[in-house]
Amino acid sequence: MSLSTHVLDTMAGCPAAGMRVALYATAGEQATLLKRVLLNADGRNPEGLLLDQGALKQGTYRLVFDVAGYFKSRGVALPEPNFLNQVSLDFGVAQPDQHYHVPLLVSPWSYSTYRGS
Repeated sequence: MSLSTHVLDTMAGCPAAGMRVALYATAGEQATLLKRVLLNADGRNPEGLLLDQGALKQGTYRLVFDVAGYFKSRGVALPEPNFLNQVSLDFGVAQPDQHYHVPLLVSPWSYSTYRGS
């Protein structure tokens, strides 16, 4: 059916506005870029869904979140090398007739995710 994401900055307690996110379709070690987005003020894709009805297929995908770039742009002092640079989430879509929501809660030192609604 569709795919969406939402990122919350747990360090500042706000949406991760301005974070860069890339979506890939994966097959083994091969990854094909499907879309790049810059999250809006609500920490979401300004276009809405990452993949809409019919575009989401059964298979495996990867979301790559530019965590270090986001925190650097907010003026957060990060060590070199950064503890978290990019967060890559590999996930599977078994039922493309359902909605898949992949949120990310992130700080410079930790992250968590889950399948949302």
